[in-house]
Amino acid sequence: MSLTAGVVAVQGDVSEHAAAIESAAAAHDKSVDVREIRESGIVPECDLLAIPGGESTTISRLLAREGIDREVQAHVADGKPLLATCAGLIVTSSDANDERVDTLDLLDVSVQRNAFGRQKDSFEADLDVSGLDDPFHAVFIRAPVIDDVGDAEVLATWDGRPVAVRDGPVLGTSFHPELTGDSRIHDLAFFE
Repeated sequence: MSLTAGVVAVQGDVSEHAAAIESAAAAHDKSVDVREIRESGIVPECDLLAIPGGESTTISRLLAREGIDREVQAHVADGKPLLATCAGLIVTSSDANDERVDTLDLLDVSVQRNAFGRQKDSFEADLDVSGLDDPFHAVFIRAPVIDDVGDAEVLATWDGRPVAVRDGPVLGTSFHPELTGDSRIHDLAFFE
């Protein structure tokens, strides 16, 4: 079975997400065509989506300007999976606690941008993630903190704070799973 995956290519680790999606698909004997999304019209063709990290205010502005925001919302409304990492988590949240970010209101969480610290405060940690048999080695870079969880399910915590959540077809992480060479978070988001 062939799938079409879209990676919002405004900022962030686009090629790394594409590689992780391809690896997760291959583990399920599926072929996948990964497309970079920079303009409207591509999302409706996609079976699954990823919104990488970057700068959340910039990502939200460009999604709105290009009309991609409404397409992503329709994608999720149709029950299709979306993985949102770091700044993608902020953009998909219901409350970014920052009026400069126009959220997509797809994850019932409130977040604080860069709350784990600046670039120099980046760190790595092994996380127990619901749905995974073994710990996942997570990379946190200027990571947001999920400070309030509404109807979303908490999949992983670090230092008592949620860092991975699922709300329907949307999986959001504070960390960067695409930087590890381990595609299990992508597998959990798209194929479980």
